[in-house]
Amino acid sequence: MINCIILDDEPLAIKVIQNFIKKTDYLNCIGTFSNAPLSMPFLKKNNVDLMFLDINMPFIDGISFLKKLDTPPKTIITSAHSEYALESYDLNVTDYLLKPISYERFEIATSKVHNELSQMKKASSNMSRDFIFVRVNKINVKINFDDILVIESLKDYIKIITKTSSFIVHTTLTAFTEALPYSKFVRIHRSTTVAFNKIDIIDGNCAYIDKKPYKIGGSYKENFKNLLVSF
Repeated sequence: MINCIILDDEPLAIKVIQNFIKKTDYLNCIGTFSNAPLSMPFLKKNNVDLMFLDINMPFIDGISFLKKLDTPPKTIITSAHSEYALESYDLNVTDYLLKPISYERFEIATSKVHNELSQMKKASSNMSRDFIFVRVNKINVKINFDDILVIESLKDYIKIITKTSSFIVHTTLTAFTEALPYSKFVRIHRSTTVAFNKIDIIDGNCAYIDKKPYKIGGSYKENFKNLLVSF
């Protein structure tokens, strides 16, 4: 469950967001505030995952307030004014919703937060272990993350290639990739996930592992490039 607060000086705007939150099963509203200073003690004492933040409010505007926070929660701007959008994205807001807000647009924005927090939770969980159990021929087999070279999609199955052998597992590439440590594995193609530190050569649109080329798909290039830089 994602704990949310709403900051807006318009009661009707607060009511709209509250109703949207009630319709969304992974959201939980734990506070509403008519101005930013009122929310400060609450933010310090409670675990807030997501903040719906209006810009034009009394005492301090939403952008200035966001700048003052050392560790702000995930933030979605809700405003009737579009001119602050560029500045807000420099502050790493998740999305910028223009009033009046439709539920469809609200759901797109909040699903981004849901996905981001889910990935962070999985990454945190995966950091505490260095192996995974997979079901192979009706038995559970332990595979160390460090032994995995490549995972390939075979429709409803995947092929896990390790340093010494390979395993056919009944699952999808997406589901298995999400169970792996984000810092160690990267999906480079709709049919391929690779161990980042096992890549020997990157040549054009191919990543080579153990002398074998694996194509980097067009829709995965940007993410791969970003990981390459950070790595």
